[in-house]
Amino acid sequence: MNGYTPAQAAAITGLPLAAVHKAIDSRLIRPRPARAGATVRRLLTKEQLIYLQLEAEGLRLLPVGTRREIAESIRRSPEADLMAIGNGTALFVEFKAARRKVEGRLKQLAHMEEMVASDPEIMRGTPVFKGTRIPVDLVAEMLAKGATAEEILEGYPALTRKKIAIAPLYMRAFPRRGRPSRRPWQGEKARGRRSLPLSALPGNA
Repeated sequence: MNGYTPAQAAAITGLPLAAVHKAIDSRLIRPRPARAGATVRRLLTKEQLIYLQLEAEGLRLLPVGTRREIAESIRRSPEADLMAIGNGTALFVEFKAARRKVEGRLKQLAHMEEMVASDPEIMRGTPVFKGTRIPVDLVAEMLAKGATAEEILEGYPALTRKKIAIAPLYMRAFPRRGRPSRRPWQGEKARGRRSLPLSALPGNA
């Protein structure tokens, strides 16, 4: 990928999306603008993701000036494992572990994209698991409502535990915009022994 959205950065690093936007607005990191149709998106680099990973691990407790210096150090020397920050200070920042975490999660993100498809001819373009008409959004909502993987597999045997597990993370990394009041999959029936309508889950009685 040529860049990562703030939502993807939040999913990869575990930071709240608001914290990612705050780091951008505070100019700790400076994304590049990229036009997508009529909208302009802010895209982050891998080095900026590494910095945000450090933020998630406690870096945000340091003064803003020090954090800005660390972000700039990563930009200048992205392959460095350890850096001394400041003049005459004993502050050393280790980048290697954060870089490995980010690289591992970027591979997970790429794998997630391989498992999901979005086609205007299928469920009006709603992201679904490849080879099925099962929306990723639906599975993520079912998990949020308390459904177990076993219950979801019983209603949707075309899925796997791995696909079920990635649903919440996928929706965090690729949030839907302008969600319609009526979801495209309403009225669809699961192919299996038993379906799990959301109304039957805890909290929807």
